[in-house]
Parts: sequence; structure tokens; C-alpha cells
Amino acid sequence: MWVRGPLLRSFNERLVESSRVMKNSAHPAERLRSRHGIEYSLGTMNEIGRDVGLLFLTRAIRLFAYGSLAVVLVLYLAELGMSEARIGALLSLTLLGDTAISLWITTRADELGRRRMLMFGAGLMILAGAVFAASRDPTVLLAAAIIGVISPGGNEVGPFLSIEQAALAHVVGDGDRTRVFAWYQLTGSFAMATGSLAGGGIAGLLQSLGAAPLESYRAVVMLYAASGTLLLWLFHRLGRAVEVRNAGVARRRFGLVRSHRIVASLSALFALDSFAGGFVVQSLVAYWFHVRHGVAAGSLGAIFFGANLLAGLSSLVAARIAARIGLLRTMVFTHLPSNVLLILVPLMPTASAAIAVLLVRFCISQMDVPTRQSYTMGVVLPEERSAAAGITGVARTTGAALSPMLAAPLLGTPWLNLPFFLAGGLKILYDLL
Repeated sequence: MWVRGPLLRSFNERLVESSRVMKNSAHPAERLRSRHGIEYSLGTMNEIGRDVGLLFLTRAIRLFAYGSLAVVLVLYLAELGMSEARIGALLSLTLLGDTAISLWITTRADELGRRRMLMFGAGLMILAGAVFAASRDPTVLLAAAIIGVISPGGNEVGPFLSIEQAALAHVVGDGDRTRVFAWYQLTGSFAMATGSLAGGGIAGLLQSLGAAPLESYRAVVMLYAASGTLLLWLFHRLGRAVEVRNAGVARRRFGLVRSHRIVASLSALFALDSFAGGFVVQSLVAYWFHVRHGVAAGSLGAIFFGANLLAGLSSLVAARIAARIGLLRTMVFTHLPSNVLLILVPLMPTASAAIAVLLVRFCISQMDVPTRQSYTMGVVLPEERSAAAGITGVARTTGAALSPMLAAPLLGTPWLNLPFFLAGGLKILYDLL
């Protein structure tokens, strides 16, 4: 099975070349050797192409579900009668629960099996979506949010991203890694954008047909649970090529062999960045537009569709810039101006002006993502990649978990613009560090 489009054309060309080598070999059973010294048969090379395609598909489905839920999640909880303070606490505890579970899963994925751990994560996503759709009890919802996988901001949560990154880095060459990650990021951004549009659109359509706001939001939550079921099936179809061969290597704590220092340094920086970003997660920004400017759910979906679309396209530009000036410079030089724009959003006098600044900000705000991911995968051993991605991902989730409980109560006060200033200022500090 081939991976279609320009996305991985060079990867497919390598599969063709591998086929030619096999065909001309004196011994048909001769094995091909990858960059990591792992021996692959021609059948395995074809399986790699299929697995790469599946990983892009699971990324798209998951981010579609995250994007659709993020637009209506806070509105849904508010319709259930929760106060802003309680909603903020639930969002923070949701991310903290994801952090603990993700750390356990990702640091064991290389040893217990990446496919198995991805399927386990999909099961937790189904659990959270089903409980949120079925229950109105705040305590039950809180328990489901902590144990299950819920994305308050539309961004990646849970173990999925870390394990998928490790699997992709394992099967593509080092020279292609940043570009593949850029397309991977673009796939997620497009899916999140479409999900945002769909989430707001579904809620708006159902309300126009006479459904109560609560029931219209509940329909989106049910779609989220259904997406988890589809992910479970797709992860089950992944092959052996995504698994690491050196799972039995002696390990120290948290699944790392010798990269503790660099992983700890990156984790501290990423935690600061995510703490800042937690003040302006998509669901809170959507609620801010609703409170400050009276923007309806359907319009909110369209806004974040455009924002995530622009963010995804910027990933491709990031790969080109990184090839010229390096990964770290690309991360910093694109992130700084985006944070200045973030501070300007609440200073705009009208909704149209605020939306315009937000969209311009999204044109450059995510250019550090594929470069950051590629850098992390490049500085650790192949058998440490799931753990390294998981630990740095957990650091990001931990940072992001703390700030919503500080930001949400401000949205019901005259200080509702403060989260934007805090987020922009702290992100600038992160860039300088």
C-alpha cells in the first residue's frame, strides 16, 4: 500500500528502489537494511508504507475529534450548570490525569509494544467520551476526565503523539524526519480545523432545528467517543515495522538509557511554554470571544477552522526554513513575533479586528512544532524515542494543566483579558531562554 500525494513521495521512491534491489539480487531472500541497522524484507518495506499512511490517518481522525470537542466543551459544561471556577478546575485536572496516564504508557511503549499502547489510549478516549455524553454528575465527569483522554484545547493529549512520533522517526530517514513531521503537523492542523468547523456547525445546525443547546453540544461529545472507536480499530491494523527491535536494552528510570540530561532540559522549557499556552487554550479563547464579543458557536467553529488551517500550512514553511538556518533558530525566530500578536488580541476594539490579529498570529505560532519534534527525536537513541517524546510531552501537559484553573475564573470578571497578557509574556520568556 502506497502513501499518496507529495507527502511522502521520496519515501515511496525509496520503496521502489528497494524493490529493484530485491529483484536484481542473486538471492531473492536477501534482506534490506535500514538506517538503524534493522533488516527488512521487501514485504516489510511495503508494510512500512502502509503503517506510515495509517499513522497519518489516525492523527487526522484524532485531531478532528479534539477540534470538534474543544469548540463546545466549555459551553457544554456551562450548560450543565458548572461555574467558571469549577470548569477551570475540571480542565486542569483533565490534563493532570492525562499526564500521569501518558507518562506510564509512553515510557513502556517501546518495551510492551507501541501498537498495544496506542490501542489502550484509544480505549481511554472512548471511555471519557461515553461518560461525558451519558452523565450530568460533576463528580462522575471529573473522574472520567482524569482517567480518560479528553482534549480541552483541541491540541494533542494522551500518549498518541509521542508514540506515533517515535514510530515515524523509526521508519523514515533522518534527512526526511523534519519534512515528514511537518506534513504530519499539517495533517493534524487541517483535521483540527475541520473538526472545529464541524463541532460548531453541528451544534449550530441542531439548535436551528430546535434542539436545546445542551443536547446540541452532547451530540458533538458522542461524535468524540465514536472517533475513539475508529482509532482503536486502525491502531490494531498497524504492523511490526513500527515496533523497536531493541526493546530489551537495559534501561534506567523512565525508559531512558543515556539521554536524561537533554530530556530534562527540554522538558523544563516545554513545560514553561505549555503553562503559558494553557491560559489561552482553544476552548477558553472560544468562550472569551463568546463573552467579550457575543460570537455564536457556529461562528466560533469557522474562526478556529481558519486559525488551525493557517497553522498547519505554516508547518511546511517551517521545514524549509529549518533546512537553511537550523531547527533551534527556526523555533525561536518564528515564535517570538507570534507571542507579541497574542498580547495584541484583547487590545483590539472589535471582534473583527481581534479575529484578524488571531489569524495572523496562527500563521506563525505553530512553526516551532515540527522543528521541536524533529529535534527531540534526533538527540536521543532510537530505543529512547517513545520515552523521550512521552516525557517531554508530559512536561508540556503538566504545564498546560495548571493554567486553565487560573485563567477560567478571570473570564467572568473585568480581568478577562489578563490570560492573553500572561500567555504572551511567559511565551516570550520561553523563547529567550
